[in-house]
Amino acid sequence: MLTSKVFVKKTKRGGVLKVVREHYLRDDITCGSQHCTKCDHNVNVETENSPETDIDSYNVGKSKTQPLVISPPSNSELCSSSHYVIPDTNVVLHQIDVLEDESLQNFIILQTVIDEVKHRSLPANKRLKDILANSSKHFYTFCNEYNSETYVEREPGESSNDRNDRAIRTAAKWYTNHLQEYEKDISIVLLTDDNDNRTKAKEAGIMSFTVHEYIKSLKNGGNLIDRLAWKSSAGTQQEGKLIYPEHIATSDILKGVKSGKYLQGSFMASRENYLEASVNVTESEKFVLIQGHQNLNRAVHSDIVAIEMLPEAEWSCPSSLVLEDTAQAEDDALEDDSKLKNKVPEHLRQPTGRVVGIIKRNWRQYCGILKPSLLKKGTKHLFVPAERRIPKIRIETRQAEDLATQRIIVAIDSWPRSSRYPQGHFVRKLGNIGDKGAENEVLLLEHDVPHQVFSEKVLSFLPKMPWSITKEDMKHRKDLRDIVVCSVDPPGCTDIDDALHCRLLDNGNYEVGVHIADVSHFIRPGTALDEEAANRGTTVYLTDKRIDMVPELLSSNLCSLRCDVERLAFTVIWEMTEDAKILNTSFTKSVINSKASLMYSEAQARIDDKTMNDELTLSLRGLNKLAKLLKQSRIDAGALCLASTEVRFQVDSETADPIDVQTKKLLETNSMVEEFMLLANISVAKKILEEFPNCALLRRHPSPPPSNFEPVIKAASSKGFIMDCSSNKNLAESLNKAEFDENPYFNTMLRIMTTRCMMQAVYFCSGMLPESEYVHYGLAAAIYTHFTSPIRRYSDIIVHRLLAVCIGADASYPDLLEKKKTQSLCNNLNYRHKMAQYAGRASVNLHTHLFFKTRVQDEDGYVLFVRKNALQVLIPKYGLEGTLYLNENKKSPTQFVYNEEQDTQTAGDVVFHVFDHVIIQLSIDRSNVQHLKLAINLVKPQIPGFSVAPASQVDGEKEKVGPPSKKARK
Repeated sequence: MLTSKVFVKKTKRGGVLKVVREHYLRDDITCGSQHCTKCDHNVNVETENSPETDIDSYNVGKSKTQPLVISPPSNSELCSSSHYVIPDTNVVLHQIDVLEDESLQNFIILQTVIDEVKHRSLPANKRLKDILANSSKHFYTFCNEYNSETYVEREPGESSNDRNDRAIRTAAKWYTNHLQEYEKDISIVLLTDDNDNRTKAKEAGIMSFTVHEYIKSLKNGGNLIDRLAWKSSAGTQQEGKLIYPEHIATSDILKGVKSGKYLQGSFMASRENYLEASVNVTESEKFVLIQGHQNLNRAVHSDIVAIEMLPEAEWSCPSSLVLEDTAQAEDDALEDDSKLKNKVPEHLRQPTGRVVGIIKRNWRQYCGILKPSLLKKGTKHLFVPAERRIPKIRIETRQAEDLATQRIIVAIDSWPRSSRYPQGHFVRKLGNIGDKGAENEVLLLEHDVPHQVFSEKVLSFLPKMPWSITKEDMKHRKDLRDIVVCSVDPPGCTDIDDALHCRLLDNGNYEVGVHIADVSHFIRPGTALDEEAANRGTTVYLTDKRIDMVPELLSSNLCSLRCDVERLAFTVIWEMTEDAKILNTSFTKSVINSKASLMYSEAQARIDDKTMNDELTLSLRGLNKLAKLLKQSRIDAGALCLASTEVRFQVDSETADPIDVQTKKLLETNSMVEEFMLLANISVAKKILEEFPNCALLRRHPSPPPSNFEPVIKAASSKGFIMDCSSNKNLAESLNKAEFDENPYFNTMLRIMTTRCMMQAVYFCSGMLPESEYVHYGLAAAIYTHFTSPIRRYSDIIVHRLLAVCIGADASYPDLLEKKKTQSLCNNLNYRHKMAQYAGRASVNLHTHLFFKTRVQDEDGYVLFVRKNALQVLIPKYGLEGTLYLNENKKSPTQFVYNEEQDTQTAGDVVFHVFDHVIIQLSIDRSNVQHLKLAINLVKPQIPGFSVAPASQVDGEKEKVGPPSKKARK
């Protein structure tokens, strides 16, 4: 034992706790080199006596008996001998993209570095673990902190960073001496970009280079140079004219936030105007508007920023302009800001501020393309991200010609004050632009959808096949195999997680059952399978494929309630009167044998066919009758019936390319299934909250603030309708009355617009909020949860576990009853659910592009919003919005005039209002072969001399940034 430190700390109850921290050193930790004859490579290093490290987790599946292998000849011009490389912490953090390349081998990763990486970046920590687990890379973990010859104590007055640098140099020096004693031609190379660290290493006789020097010296380095992050030297970054204000130091930011001088929040860039963003202030419903390059001050979407409020006289409101970044030079930044410098009437002003500092960068890797105009010469190019809220990125690459037709991934390294755009580096290629596989990969990566194949460790927790129901399985179950149960789902559904039954009781009442797949029986808490499902959070449905939350053996087989097979289920049974009043509710684990797997259309045909009176059909009729009563009861209570555009593509069986598209048609049976799923969720929510008031996983839908409804109120009033948005019931009644004979699609449009005003429904832990905030606004339900889709939602698995404990069918476990852990899980589920929705919409957008590759087609459209320089048109058939830019052609004899008060655009005798019907032409704009876009052109009404911009972008995904804005009078 080297040291034994003793200190005391106060407990929460005011007591005193004595803490003893001991640090043990060993003299048998191997260096890992096969060329060393002194070390015993069969020794297995154990460090479980140290609470300060989890170093063994890096060596799982990687035996210490497999030492490093030196490549015979050196491929570095700086070091002619065979050598091992020791990178410092910053090299690992900032150059992880390079370290992942298979060509880099024989690296020694010190425990000091691993501990620092884990402390500073969880994403980099995970990627480093993956590298160390790859035996073909020959990356070796050396426990320098427990080696008696390499451990260093922190000296008085020495910072922890300086101590760690010294520990890295000490380990490098030890390796140099240790290996020279046995093999004279093996060298050690220390990689560090810290000038002071490198100087001290050279003084100690350690060969040391910057990572850029070393990578550029490799004879086969080639494309690795492109993957290097930009140098972090402040001197080189700030050369040239300064465009942006300097960020305030972190220490001053923290003091300012504490004193109230600055506000902290999440930065959310606008999709419609690259010069605007809003900041969602932490622990507040408050949104602060940010406008102009100077005020945006190099913040990137999702960063956590510090903002300073502007004087009220300088407050503004969101612009009605739709602006894309088309700047070609640094000076354009200043010119662009002038577009927003108009006086805003006092009654329209919103809280406005400016970014003064960055608290936390949330940069990730971004998918996109190189900008074509800069591909002709030189190595510096602009990268255009697929996500429009992310600014263009400057990168250096020598592969421009090859990358011109590719979808690529780029990472941001820094954003100097002198650069119009952030600086980054190339990471890897994804495939050809327009290739469906590459484009699918892009949308999955951009929406952070985990889509890797399930690991062997995860698959090891699946049940062994053949599987059958055992006596042990039946211990806490009710045998319902004789009941006529059936499932009703969309066409092609293989992950069937719900089934129903209805039968008339002797007393004249109905027994109704909802049977849900018992996924929690197969996924046990704490297993790798459970952790993977929790991380994925939800199944993601794309147009042409499904990204499962759980392996296919469960999702499409053992948990799927297919017909004519016995399956384990979790059942809710109600006794109802014929007018759908619930007399009693019971919950039980069960075994069922579904008698039919029907599509919505098949179930509807049975209900409508009066000649069919078999038990299954009578069950469906009973369900349908009761569902209508349940729905009317919900509507009477104030539930909203909103609208969204959903489409279904018919694809070619061989090429999988879309050949036809149609809007999904809803039948009575769609509503029938929905009503009983809603009822089951509400019933289960009441039960688990009753038993677990502090740790029940529930789902809430917050009431929108009144300002959210302003666009709907204004749009409806333009047609003479008054919208009462004071409550969900009044809103529902207003929507029902808003019928416009001249435009039969008007009511649907109004409901679509109302959907945009809604807040996001979210999961939460009951113990983290007061009961008054449990309400689900859209469903008019006082309490709600998700229970009915455990195959595709992890939230439902947790709810199943809670309900199983309630009825004594399963045991509890600590994490299930810990409200903070449940809330942390809810936060991840909310994020995954949102990203899955966006990925699904992006998939529809992608297939629409593919559909129009060889087509030019006229379609019906409706004006959804009138902007100052554009019309935003909804195309119902494809569920898309097109931006039709106006006055782009300055030479056109017809110019549009924007009426701010009436919210109209006028060209000659033609006036465009919100909700107006138009006919547009859809086609692919091929003016830019690197980045094909779906273009829209106005067909009717005809406007003489009017032509639109050739690349009017059609958007597949819309997300509200902050609250819906008041219309700007700019």
